[in-house]
Amino acid sequence: MSTVTTGTALTAAQLAASNGTTNTASSASSDSSNSALSSLTSNYSDFLNLLTTQLQNQDPSSPMDSSQFTSELVAFSGVEQQINTNSNLSQLIALTQAGNISQASSMLGSQVTATATQLPLQNGSAKLSFTAPSAEPVNIAVSNSSGETLYDATVNASTGANNWSWDGTDSSGATLPDGAYNVSVTNTGSDGTATAIPFTVTGTATSVDSASNNLTLNLGAVNVPFSAITSVNRPSS
Repeated sequence: MSTVTTGTALTAAQLAASNGTTNTASSASSDSSNSALSSLTSNYSDFLNLLTTQLQNQDPSSPMDSSQFTSELVAFSGVEQQINTNSNLSQLIALTQAGNISQASSMLGSQVTATATQLPLQNGSAKLSFTAPSAEPVNIAVSNSSGETLYDATVNASTGANNWSWDGTDSSGATLPDGAYNVSVTNTGSDGTATAIPFTVTGTATSVDSASNNLTLNLGAVNVPFSAITSVNRPSS
């Protein structure tokens, strides 16, 4: 129950932040479009004044070629249409992004499995899964951001899917703080060469981020793109 409640609170906060970001982006886009249209209107007015002056003072025996200023009128119209199109497209992107965040917020509090290079330690627990090509020992190493190995384990894996859990303690038994830890899963061949084994990590979704038009999900301190998510297990109500 506490996880779901926390997820709900974070959803509201995230949505509020998202709406603020979306409104800011929409406002900036609107200001830019208004500025461009204002500039275009000013230039267009100057163009008409010059054109009118030219027509009033043209040589009757050698009148101006109408095709030239007609093409310039068409060019002004095309620029105006392009500015309006860009403004509408920016608003559409902002609305789509807000909708994606709203949908993604439904994952908060769920158990999410994703492909990642970091292991999320949450509430003193972490879990990963891997598929072993054969029944053989597999080495799992957990390290900090500096590359220092904190925990090293050898697992007698079975052929196929395997799960591994970590209680958040280092090799000396000391409890480590929650956070993101680098992890590697390897097996050693007969020639002594270590081969990396693909793995996925599982954690509780805590928040949604939207930066540079990219939507990502946070599993505690681990940030994963939505394209890396392989499964979502929502808590039963």
